Amino acid sequence: MPETFAHEPSGTDPGNDAGSFIDLPWPTAGDDDHLCLAVNVSDDTVHFPDDSPLRLEPGDFVIGAAFHPGLLSRSGDLALFRIPLCLLDASAADLREVSHTRLSGRSGLASLVSQFLTALAGTPRHQRLAGGRRLALNTADLVALLVGDVLQTRGRRAAPGSHEMLTRIQQHIQDNLMDPDLAPESIARAHHISVRYLHKLFQSRGTTVSAWIRQRRLDACRAELRARRRTVAAVAHSWGFASPSHFSRLFRQTYGITPKEWQASASCDA
Repeated sequence: MPETFAHEPSGTDPGNDAGSFIDLPWPTAGDDDHLCLAVNVSDDTVHFPDDSPLRLEPGDFVIGAAFHPGLLSRSGDLALFRIPLCLLDASAADLREVSHTRLSGRSGLASLVSQFLTALAGTPRHQRLAGGRRLALNTADLVALLVGDVLQTRGRRAAPGSHEMLTRIQQHIQDNLMDPDLAPESIARAHHISVRYLHKLFQSRGTTVSAWIRQRRLDACRAELRARRRTVAAVAHSWGFASPSHFSRLFRQTYGITPKEWQASASCDA
């Protein structure tokens, strides 16, 4: 079971101590919320912090919102990581819930995370950076699973600020509907979140990213076909549909009428 101890002073701005953390090519997070991890990569027991009764055996680690400045000056026995909170499918409230929690690195998912982070800590900096953003996002995905597991163990479901994030994403989609390259990958990249988290946001509303984009595009085409005198193929292409025939099938499935029939009826009503 996770072990939690009294919070350390959290006045340290995590944005000012980046030099003490293991470097990974994180996407720009756009805020100062981070999850910190301290992994005991030594062969000895470490007290966390120095005057605490909390003992970290080799492979054990602590997660939290911020670490005491004195901890950041230690070297050799602890590897420190700092992950943007927006990549962890978690909210600031969740971060307070898990801070500061000790996890044993000897079994379960925590063991997998411990081994992965220990290996990263032992990897030369230039090799970590050469791994690119994919390595950073894979690290965040693995830690996100761990945070979710800790919250579930405590009977608390992760409660990200999903409403605000989803609203921003939906507006972004609306603003870029005519971009034929609009896709889950580009949307997630624009909002500095994982594709998995993006899908999770839309699933929580009973839909998918692709279905939501498709419906917005169909609605836009329907409005334009009624208001303007352009061909069905031209309208479909301008709103991101590569195939006019595919667009016509989707339109009929959705509205019960073909695009040409809709355009003709709209012309008669004018």
